[in-house]
Amino acid sequence: MVNTEGLGGSEAAAKHYGVTKPISLAGPSEADVLKSLELDKFLVDSGLYESQEEAEKREEVLKRIGQIVKEWVKHRTRIRGYSDQMIEDANAVLFTFGSYRLGVHGPGADIDTLCVGPSYVNREEDFFFVLHDMLAQMDEVTELQPVPDAHVPVMKFKFDGISIDLLYASVSLMVVPEDLDISEVSVLYDADEPTVRSLNGCRVADQILKLVPNFEHFRTTLRCLKFWAKRRGVYSNVTGFLGGVNWALLVARVCQLYPNAVPSMLVSRFFRVYTQWRWPNPVMLCPIEEDELGFSVWDPRKNPRDKTHHMPIITPAYPCMNSSYNVSTSTRRVMMEQFQFGNRICEEIELNKAQWSALFEPYMFFESYKNYLQVDVLAADVDDLRSWKGWVESRLRQLTLMIERDTYGKLQCHPYPHEYADTSRQCAHTAFFMGLQRKQGERVQEGQQFDIRGTVDEFRHSINMYLFWKPGMEIYVSHVRRKQTPAYVFPEGYRRVRSRISTPQKGDKLSSQNADKGRNGSEDRDLKRKNSPTEEDLRHDIPDKRKSVSPGWPESVSPDILNQKSNNLSPPRSMASLKRESLGGEEGNMAVMAESKTGPESKDNVLSETRGYGECNSNSSLVTTLASEVGSCDGVGHESAVGSSDGNNGSVVGSIEESNNPRTPEGYSCEADSKLALETVCASFPGKLQKKLEPNAGVGLELKPRVGIDSDLQKPVISSVAG
Repeated sequence: MVNTEGLGGSEAAAKHYGVTKPISLAGPSEADVLKSLELDKFLVDSGLYESQEEAEKREEVLKRIGQIVKEWVKHRTRIRGYSDQMIEDANAVLFTFGSYRLGVHGPGADIDTLCVGPSYVNREEDFFFVLHDMLAQMDEVTELQPVPDAHVPVMKFKFDGISIDLLYASVSLMVVPEDLDISEVSVLYDADEPTVRSLNGCRVADQILKLVPNFEHFRTTLRCLKFWAKRRGVYSNVTGFLGGVNWALLVARVCQLYPNAVPSMLVSRFFRVYTQWRWPNPVMLCPIEEDELGFSVWDPRKNPRDKTHHMPIITPAYPCMNSSYNVSTSTRRVMMEQFQFGNRICEEIELNKAQWSALFEPYMFFESYKNYLQVDVLAADVDDLRSWKGWVESRLRQLTLMIERDTYGKLQCHPYPHEYADTSRQCAHTAFFMGLQRKQGERVQEGQQFDIRGTVDEFRHSINMYLFWKPGMEIYVSHVRRKQTPAYVFPEGYRRVRSRISTPQKGDKLSSQNADKGRNGSEDRDLKRKNSPTEEDLRHDIPDKRKSVSPGWPESVSPDILNQKSNNLSPPRSMASLKRESLGGEEGNMAVMAESKTGPESKDNVLSETRGYGECNSNSSLVTTLASEVGSCDGVGHESAVGSSDGNNGSVVGSIEESNNPRTPEGYSCEADSKLALETVCASFPGKLQKKLEPNAGVGLELKPRVGIDSDLQKPVISSVAG
């Protein structure tokens, strides 16, 4: 059976680890030891350790799966006509990797497993069809989902309630020995790329455990930082942040730099090191080795594509790869902000000014931005939704990259790696969100616009390339402002009224005098806002373009439906090539001009909306515009929190970037911030879906006017973004 206990105990720190000398060989003080005990107790109280009963169940499940794959290989050996002796000797070996192999998994976590089989048992037919069918017939197996076209082909399922990710690698051996050493380079002989990637997970996990000075301290530190990353919304490889292996490699490098440190010290040093790390310098646990097998390794000197990586974290096993190639400039920015937050809290903990619980306070994503993109995913049933949302989530990173590309990096995105479902709805539904803001320090010129309609069309086109699309699978992209965030994203089911407090997430303090001033100012501004006028609803006449069995779209998920899945897709277009689209025979593009205003009027009419009449001859479009308002935030500093004692005069931050303070109560960010407006021109619905929606008035089919509507804006000129 697989050994999951690691590779041994603590080693003497005299041994040299890593590609550089340690930063410090200092050991812990009595205070450090005490803080480590407090940290471990906090992790236990937080429920991060599984019970003995669950641990034994996992062992039983792994043993049962090991027996199944052995029977499967013997069956394939018999089918292929091998001798009785070959059938008897036929074997498959099961390995674990990921959090389970490293010993940092928690209750309910999945188990990453790898089945290594002989050369004549292949992945395409034997694994994804024959073994799949065997598993499908077992009562213990549920939620079986093969993903053969993934970067690392995998079969996902639950076995007796335990989540399993099963990979397969066929090695160049006729008989796989039970004691196969997977760390040997010889297992890579004659292996294709998917096989190498499948084997790499186990090989990397074993190397990590060999390259850390004290793996018990490594495990505690990694468990702590994975929990922190999930609480702060930066744990997800698929959306462009860091996944389990990335965090393991970062923690392992810090353990090498401080070989005698205990977990409390390592957590603090982690944030200290990575807030100062000069990306894109790579994080490496050992030198990159090249082998005669000829597999490509990470080397920006030889591979031009490697030069584009923003946050390289290199795997220690041959062939060495960048495990964090998904990171974009936007997601790296978010992670660096969170590293700075962690560093500030750890400094306070060291000074006994804060407890460990302060480090793990959840990131208030829906209080951090003024504008969001909401991506709603629908399917006919739960099984279809599982595969459909997985595909959409895997493409969200591409949407981030597309927006960065088409706005020349001036519009920043923060994809949030959590999904939300409205349990009150009868259809299978989930939603993803992205925060939007302009790049810090960008000057907004009059008339400047970010037109990302072509970007959204291109994203929709890539989504609709899904090979396993079924009727009922739909996607909607809409704009929600902070106050319009749907209630189901909040744990209590409603937005809590946040009382004015200091903002420890940014590490700053606010005097009570300035706090009252900020609160009164916010209330005055709220009173000045006008309610949107009401007019007769307008309904688009949209033809039935595709028959689909889609669940009826319930009451509006968000106020403005910006994008619907349509069978009549236009080709992907870049922003430079985007032309005016026809809307009922007239130019129907929407644009909100960036205006510069002074005085109290600048607080109203921030968001303008135009309406198109008639049939949409193209996909729905989306325009983001930055409108700069000046004159109401004199004395605004560049500190990222409310009124510090360093001469900021209690004024709140003066840009959308700086309003990204998770703890800043809503209404306390500066009203002179540049505004981000995302609007609707038209929305194309499949005909069947339209019929289902008709009984629900105002659900996605009607665009109601707001303050500031100008009929003359129905035919705006789309100006390009300044370079």
